[in-house]
Amino acid sequence: MKIKSISTIALIIGLILFTGCRQGTESSRAPSASTPSAVQEEAAILATLNAETAAAFSRDYDSWQAKWVHSPFVTKTYIDFPENTFTETRGWEEVDGFVREFFLEHPDPEPAPQPLDEIAVRLYGNGAWVSYEAMDSIRGLKRETRLMEKIDGQWKIAGMHTTIYGFDNK
Repeated sequence: MKIKSISTIALIIGLILFTGCRQGTESSRAPSASTPSAVQEEAAILATLNAETAAAFSRDYDSWQAKWVHSPFVTKTYIDFPENTFTETRGWEEVDGFVREFFLEHPDPEPAPQPLDEIAVRLYGNGAWVSYEAMDSIRGLKRETRLMEKIDGQWKIAGMHTTIYGFDNK
């Protein structure tokens, strides 16, 4: 393609420079006072995860379900190597039904793991990818990944993958 005039070249260069300067200005703006920092978001996610775990182990259904997104895209997967089992539940109705049934079959509270204090978080706007390890006094080492979604200012769980390794595997 041939460019026919100097003015066309100047116009193209000007547009490129203008666009580059605008993008640089926008990306370097400081967050407003109303925008939570990544540290604040991580703390809020950590609080949600610890509250959901405490509710599940104490069999507090109302508190447990309040920490989850209630949508058809929700998933919950467990891989338990020591027990050689795998469960996958897809959609809120199935996840909810699975947990309700589990609570009915196992009504006695279990000792909750130590609250999490260290998680890896990748924020994506109103979503987050979270991973961590936890030691469960009954099941042993667990590695978990949670997909989080911020709804009405609250972080909720939209996906959960748990791999249980037990006590002999690290």
